[in-house]
Amino acid sequence: MAMGAASLVSPVRADDDGQSIWDILQHNALMKGANRDQNTAMALATIDTTDPILSSDTDYNIQVAIQYYQQVVARGGWEPPSRSLLGLSLGKGSSSAVAGLKQMLRLVQDYPTAEKINGDFDNDTDLALRKFQVRHGIIPTGKVDAATFQALSVTADQRLAQLQLNSQRVENAMSTLGDRYVVVNIPAAAIEAINNGVVEQRHTAVVGRVDRPTPILDSKIMQIIFNPFWHVPKSIIQKDLIPLMQKDPTYLANFHIRTYNSKGVEVDPSTVDWTSSTDALNYAFTQDPGAFNSEGHVKINFPSPDDVYLHDTPEKELFAEDQRFDSSGCVRVKDVDQLVTWLLQDNGGWTLDAVQQAMDSNNSLSVPVKKPMPLHTTYITAWANKQYTVSFREDVYQLDAQGVTNVKAA
Repeated sequence: MAMGAASLVSPVRADDDGQSIWDILQHNALMKGANRDQNTAMALATIDTTDPILSSDTDYNIQVAIQYYQQVVARGGWEPPSRSLLGLSLGKGSSSAVAGLKQMLRLVQDYPTAEKINGDFDNDTDLALRKFQVRHGIIPTGKVDAATFQALSVTADQRLAQLQLNSQRVENAMSTLGDRYVVVNIPAAAIEAINNGVVEQRHTAVVGRVDRPTPILDSKIMQIIFNPFWHVPKSIIQKDLIPLMQKDPTYLANFHIRTYNSKGVEVDPSTVDWTSSTDALNYAFTQDPGAFNSEGHVKINFPSPDDVYLHDTPEKELFAEDQRFDSSGCVRVKDVDQLVTWLLQDNGGWTLDAVQQAMDSNNSLSVPVKKPMPLHTTYITAWANKQYTVSFREDVYQLDAQGVTNVKAA
């Protein structure tokens, strides 16, 4: 059974075009705007580079970070944060816990070494915390929320081990990289389009949930399908469609999903025994093209043993989450029209306007990619850029915990 494919759309979600850290950088090159204060801008500037997550430069930058963290560990690392920090932000008082927070942020190079340490949650603390947040993929609010507290709680020894492990992963990936390629970094839920060592586009993504992970693979993007028909995989029929139809018998009709018997004849979905856990597996289910389609208006195809792909989505509110692990193995792409334009640049005629028109037409169209684009889905939870800013992500699939160093496809 295919583990991939888009997941079914929840009928209760509203469409909200939110922003992640990568979105803020992509759409606000200088981080200016009414909703961006100076500290947020300065924090975002630390990761606002065109350095790829996978590159020989990244490998070198990680080695520099390893040397620094070895020194921090040798000096005893940092104390775990006090739970009294939870909920604190600028001007919320003075305490020994805040002083400890400042000391920790100094050790990870977010808080200035020249500033005197005291217990005030002042402007320097706010800036340092926002820097810490953007380096960990957390929306920079300047508030010690649960996600920030969890990241603060990771020890120096653990961070050092994380860097060492990911250094090996980056080294192992070097032989697969050419001049132009696309990388999906699963822990960061982010996509990079790279040309000659420079990230030309960066996209927020939604990747596979823990129980339906996005596979690690090396492949080539071969085809773009505008307004695809979605053929629901048997795995999703069993895990999602049957429970949804048991709760709401109108689900298929509401989302324009047709039912076909074993002879390929369209039938009324009421002929299916939805009380059974297996009867629906004898049928095929196909969703019509349109804004409601689980694959959205475009699908990016590449050979995959798990039948996964990149695609648009109607559930755009998910792009605003810090934790974007919500798919059934495929990868949803924010601003997918821009990535499709980049992929079709050698085809000729596929400007951004042309791509958007094809998407908006609701007409299904298959376009072969003239120069198939190498694609690498990988698992990098720690990396560093040319500014020597070190970024970390959670070990969502527990590959760090297992000590997996080679995350290249077999």
